[in-house]
Parts: sequence; structure tokens; C-alpha cells
Amino acid sequence: MDLTLRGVEFAYPSVPVLKGVSFELNGGEMLAVVGKNGSGKSTLIKCINRILKYRSGNISVQREEVKNMGRREIAGKMAYHPQKTSYNFPVTVFDTVLMGRYPHSDWSGDKEGEQRVWEVLRLLNLEGLALRDYNEISGGQQQKVVIARALAQEAKILLLDEPTSDLDIRYQLEVMEIIRRLVKESGISAIVAIHDLNLASRYCDRIVMLYNGVIFSAGTPREVFTPENIASVYGVDASVREHEGTVHIIPKRPI
Repeated sequence: MDLTLRGVEFAYPSVPVLKGVSFELNGGEMLAVVGKNGSGKSTLIKCINRILKYRSGNISVQREEVKNMGRREIAGKMAYHPQKTSYNFPVTVFDTVLMGRYPHSDWSGDKEGEQRVWEVLRLLNLEGLALRDYNEISGGQQQKVVIARALAQEAKILLLDEPTSDLDIRYQLEVMEIIRRLVKESGISAIVAIHDLNLASRYCDRIVMLYNGVIFSAGTPREVFTPENIASVYGVDASVREHEGTVHIIPKRPI
């Protein structure tokens, strides 16, 4: 297993958020974490990356306990994509992606790292933006740049918190296609916290549905995305249909 969670719990002062969360993730798998606002999706991602320190339970990456790892070692194994990335100073697209080389570089000169950055930029069709200011490109382009930074990190696990937020439909599909292709071709794994159930169903192998900090349902999209589960977790009456092997969720009305 690339990643294992056992009984993970986390609470902000007097507010429990995660309650006994357990699941496993293999290489070559893409897993979606879904649930309504406040269900603990972003908190879970941050606990896995140890941005937040979970209160109890166990999180291990390739059988090594995350609690025992330093920041540099964690960055060498897991690449984190936050909901929003912005800089209060000018920084080029190239330098933004180069930041992903932190676990592998002492900043004294990293020719291998620079070569890797160019490879990733070409892979994502971002080469023409390399010298542009990150803050001046479109939201969709910024999302691709942040994914490029994660790939330059050469981690085995991608932790992606709402990678399609604020994107139009074309960029949503393009970003999810990129992640899916990389997971399948490179054998890495990815966890995607996402609101769009149809994107999760189309691109992810497995689903973890959170409700009030616990796993309400887990399994394949077909197993998790049932009208009953959607009604219970989201309070929405929805129909679920399958087309060309993909489950599609059609919301009807709030319950």
C-alpha cells in the first residue's frame, strides 16, 4: 500500500472534525474524497500531509508513520495542491514549478531539477508560459502550473484539494484528464478532494464519502453514488444513471 489510514481523528478546539477515518490507497489509483461543505475533506488532506497534526490514529506512507517524518521527507513522498495558490510578489511560472524541487535540492544549483521542470512544462503544454508572471495568467493555467509543481516534486502521492475549483468546464476536464493520465501511466496515486460528483465518478477509481467527519460510504462510484446515499449526505433528491460505463448523478431538488 502507498498510503494507509487507521482510525484518524482530528479536532479544532472543542470542535471534532474527523472521527475514526480509515482507508488504503494503492499505486496507480485515483481516489476522490467527497461530502458536503464542512464534512472534513480539506482537513483530511491536510492531516495526511501533516499540515495539521491529527489527534489519534495512524497515517503511514509506504509503511512509514507520517508523525515520525520531517517536512522535507514528507515533501519527497507527497505533493500537496492547496485550494488556492497566490503570491504577493512577482514569480515566473518556471520558478513556481521549480519550487517543487525543494525535497531534492540544496538550492546551490540544480541542473537536473531545472531539466525536470522543463520536462513537466512540456508535458502539460505550459512551456510557452515559462517566463510569464504566475499572478498574471488565467485561473485554469494557474491550476495546471500548481499540478506541474507537484509533478516536479516527483512524489509518489498527489494530494489535491479542489483542483477544479473556479474553473470553466473545459479546464475542469483538462485538469482531471491530466491527473488521471499521470496516475495510470506513472503508477503514482492521487487523492482528490472535490465537490463535483460527476467529475469524481468519471475520473476516480474509488470514492470516500464523508459525512460529519466519518466515512458514510466507500467503494467504487457505482457503489457509493446511489440515490439513497446522496439524499442522506447532501439532502438532495437525485437520480443516478449509467452511460458507457460511467455513473452520472442528476440532481432534482433539495429534500
